[in-house]
Amino acid sequence: MHTTAIVATLLGGMLSMASGPAASAAACERRSPAKPPLVLELYTSEGCSSCPPADRWLSQLKGRDDVLPLAFHVGYWNRLGWVDRFATRETTDRQYQMAKVQGLPNVYTPQVLAQGRDWPTWHRDGALPDVASTAPVTIVLRRDGARVTAEVAAGAPATRWTGYWAVVEDGHRSRVTAGENRGENLVHDHVVRRYQPVAAWTGAQQMTLDLSPPDPQHPRRVVFVVSDPATLRPVQAVSLDC
Repeated sequence: MHTTAIVATLLGGMLSMASGPAASAAACERRSPAKPPLVLELYTSEGCSSCPPADRWLSQLKGRDDVLPLAFHVGYWNRLGWVDRFATRETTDRQYQMAKVQGLPNVYTPQVLAQGRDWPTWHRDGALPDVASTAPVTIVLRRDGARVTAEVAAGAPATRWTGYWAVVEDGHRSRVTAGENRGENLVHDHVVRRYQPVAAWTGAQQMTLDLSPPDPQHPRRVVFVVSDPATLRPVQAVSLDC
C-alpha cells in the first residue's frame, strides 16, 4: 500500500475510534420504576431564618432511588433585605398554585409537599410518607446532546394528565450578608434552576426540553413529573443525571 494511503487509513481509524465513544456518551436514557418515587417539594428561601434546617434535611436525601427531592426557592421574602438568587417567578407561582388547589389559606416557608400534599410535620416525623405501589403511567427520559425527550405511556388511553420539567443542581453555596440569615453560609442541593410546566394532555405523549450549557461546578439532573390535573399530585416521576 502507498505510504499516503497507509497514513490516511490510520488517521481514519483513529478518528472513528474517537468519535464513536463521544457520540455514544452524548446520549443516555432512564425509565421510571414500577413504584413511583416520593416527590418532595421544599419551598424555601435564603431570606427565611427557619429555612436552613429544611435545606440541610433535604440535602441528606441525596442518592436515594425512592425519593425525588426538589428545592423550589421563592421570592416573596426578598423584601427583607436579601435577594434569593435562586428564586424565580415560576417557582414562586407554583407554590401559590399548589396552595390554591389544596385549599390552603396561605403560603409559608419552609413548606414541604409530599406527593403533592402539605406535610407540616416533616421535621418531627420519623419516616417518609409512603406512595402508591404502582404508577398508572411510565416515563422514559432520553437525552441526545442538549435535547431531552420525555415519552409518557399511559395505561388508560383516555385518561388526562399534566406535568412539569425541572432542571436541578447540587452544591450551591451562598454567603448571606443581609436579612434574617445575615452572616450565614448556606449550602443548597436539589435546587430547581428551571421549572417548566407542561399543558395537560390525554393518553400517551412525547415532549422535549432543550438544555442550556451545563455548569461543571454543579452536577445537574433533568426531572420529569407526571401529575393528576385535578389535584396536581404526582403519579410518576423520573430523574436523568447523565
